[in-house]
Amino acid sequence: MQSDNVLMAKKLIADYPEVFESLLEFERTKKIPKLYRRKRLNITIDENTLRDFKSYCENRNINMSRLIERKITETMKH
Repeated sequence: MQSDNVLMAKKLIADYPEVFESLLEFERTKKIPKLYRRKRLNITIDENTLRDFKSYCENRNINMSRLIERKITETMKH
């Protein structure tokens, strides 16, 4: 029978594999890698929508990518 600590550790590894991969990379290279890498996305949207969105973000000093990322996350939670 496994202890609660072992079960918790296995759950954490399953939930956050990128953190443990980063720790293994640190052990190997002695450098801390970025935990959360960003990926470029290629999508197609209406030109007018894009123009309006760019203007909206510029006027409010908002990072477009961060806003889109936040909205995607909010959508997936619902």
